[in-house]
Amino acid sequence: MPATRLLLSLLVAIAGLAWSAPPAQAQRQVTKIGSLCPLGYVDTLNGKCSTLGLMTYTVQPTNGQACPEGWMNVGGGYCRRK
Repeated sequence: MPATRLLLSLLVAIAGLAWSAPPAQAQRQVTKIGSLCPLGYVDTLNGKCSTLGLMTYTVQPTNGQACPEGWMNVGGGYCRRK
């Protein structure tokens, strides 16, 4: 019984985390800039890339420039905050 109660508590906690709101600047979906999506995103075949709701990242387009300090290039024409 204690193992069942622990498992149930864990599942409730995970469900609560899944429904929590992401930070305002994080994107679960971004516009597809080139032929590839950024690392961590999946092509949804409608001109957009999505994390499928699993993660939220703060990304910005590179606009052909190097990523600013504190950001890393994740491909697809985007930089992601470290």
